[in-house]
Amino acid sequence: MHLLNLGILAHVDAGKTSLTERLLHSVGIIDEIGSVDAGSTQTDTLELERRRGITIKSAVVSFPVDDITVNLIDTPGHPDFIAEVERVLGVLDGAVLVVSAVEGVQAQTRVLMRTLRRLRIPTLVFVNKIDRRGARYEGVLSELSGRLSVPIVPMGTVTGLGTDRAAFRTGRIAPDVLADHDDDLLAAYVDGDLAPERLRAALVAQTRRGLVHPVHFGSAMTGAGVPELIDGVRELLPPAGGDPESPLSGTVFKVERGPAGEKIAYARLFSGTLRTRDRVPFGSGEPRREGKVTALAVFDHGTDVREEAVTAGRIARLWGLAEVRIGDSIGLPRTPPGRVFAPPTLETVVVPGPDTDRRSLHLALTQLAEQDPLIGLRHDEVRQETSVSLYGEVQKEVVQATLAEEYGLDVTFRGTTPLCVERPAGTGSAVEFNKKGANPFLATVGLRVDPAPPGTGVTFGLEVELGSMPYAFFKAVEDTVRETLGQGLHGWQVTDAAVTMTHSGYSPRQSHAHQGFDKSMSSTGHDFRGLTPLVLIDALRRAGTRVYEPMHRFTIEAPADTLGVLLPVLAALRAVPGATRTRGARCVLEGAVPAARVHALGQRLPGLTRGEGELESAFDHYAPVAGGTPPERPRTDFNPLNRKEYLLNVAGRVTP
Repeated sequence: MHLLNLGILAHVDAGKTSLTERLLHSVGIIDEIGSVDAGSTQTDTLELERRRGITIKSAVVSFPVDDITVNLIDTPGHPDFIAEVERVLGVLDGAVLVVSAVEGVQAQTRVLMRTLRRLRIPTLVFVNKIDRRGARYEGVLSELSGRLSVPIVPMGTVTGLGTDRAAFRTGRIAPDVLADHDDDLLAAYVDGDLAPERLRAALVAQTRRGLVHPVHFGSAMTGAGVPELIDGVRELLPPAGGDPESPLSGTVFKVERGPAGEKIAYARLFSGTLRTRDRVPFGSGEPRREGKVTALAVFDHGTDVREEAVTAGRIARLWGLAEVRIGDSIGLPRTPPGRVFAPPTLETVVVPGPDTDRRSLHLALTQLAEQDPLIGLRHDEVRQETSVSLYGEVQKEVVQATLAEEYGLDVTFRGTTPLCVERPAGTGSAVEFNKKGANPFLATVGLRVDPAPPGTGVTFGLEVELGSMPYAFFKAVEDTVRETLGQGLHGWQVTDAAVTMTHSGYSPRQSHAHQGFDKSMSSTGHDFRGLTPLVLIDALRRAGTRVYEPMHRFTIEAPADTLGVLLPVLAALRAVPGATRTRGARCVLEGAVPAARVHALGQRLPGLTRGEGELESAFDHYAPVAGGTPPERPRTDFNPLNRKEYLLNVAGRVTP
């Protein structure tokens, strides 16, 4: 039996979860269609999802279509939970992008399609809600090809548009888009010798290669067009590949906790066979961890079924890997696709309520971060505070509700602030020599910091010979450099920096006669880990740093006569307008706005545009913080900016 791992993606409220329910009903998995409003859907299983009517966590459900088993993955549509979508994309064989026939192409639609195209994931488009008043056919097709800038192939026409009698009828496939990608097909088309079978074969081949996107219309509420979509999924999307006899290789894309608090990992196997009681290596770096799989389950006919073995192509739930994390490779390591979406650009401090135990709160937040690694935690022992990084205000509300309902913890939040970064402003060098001056460590470390091109992160290089001291000491310096640059001169993460080791030296292993190793006379990794932050921060001081704040690229489409009202508000929000163009009675305004002001812009836009304004925004770049004193972020390390305080902390005399 063939397998297909299928993702359902959409802008929020396009009807994605309703379509999932209709698909499950159409193939006989459920007897009654659940309602998002009533909170009775199959895939929105969290109480919070049912109450809010949005998908927060991805969910997997399986159903058969002829000889194919489809693992359908329902993903969140709200941009605050884009990290959940990112993890799913790496395990898909194909996708269905849902678009509303009323609203058409929306902000998240464009983000998702760009990503699906970049990852070359074969994708069908399903235009939902053809039964709704205001539904469009030609207009939506125009937006799909124009605003999404992708080659589409309409699979039929709609009758009764905008009524409860709306229906989708498959029809003749236009050959022009397919001929653009196939010279032989184009020649046959020009010669009038293009058989329908050849045209269909070309459609299948080009769809599976991600070159074109067939478009189906229908309604998840009435079921119109859904059988045709199921036929399209079966015929047009490629089955899962993978050799069950090859070495084991898979990827963990979701982690949850079971009733007893045990970790359950969701993994896609790309090759090999995994069996219960197998000991497997896993992890995303070195050293890798190892664990014993105590139980396995696969998805089948709407539920999960325990199995003794799972083969390539399948999605499985795994028990027993206590240290597993999202993004880990199982078996042979896989090369990740890299970051698909931008990282969170906002941060807030969690404030425990009067009766909330801080240790319990820290444990709960740690478990939430396990399930969503882009919820970065930053714990300040001195102030007894924990900060979380987020995508937006809705995600903050969900974290608050989850802590209350699942852990019984009452929390509030301080105001959301942008997550800035620091970049070196120039070049700076520093060195401290073993047994000289005020250096208390048995180590010589010299470092130079240079600016690096934007987007390169932190690089580490050597201007000393690798054999001049044990490799472990070089590794200790490099690891400590990367850790120390998590907090620059102003407390923000330092990025786009090239760090070079210019001096090295150590005290060889020494011992007294007839006695063992004398630690007081011999260098250890502790010496290099202790000295490196002081040298690095000294070099960074001499280089200087500049603080950069995250900026979002925005597009506002609104009535043209509201532009005069919009521009002063954008200026007050420190937005920088760019190109402006008109579309009839509407204008399209592009520009950049600080990430911290996006939420306020979204809240004010309806009132400024008579409710007709549309905002699309996404992280674009970091820009220097203009004017005044750069924003500071409280430090959570031993504070190498203050040498005396740092040395006392390292010596253990002061609790950090």
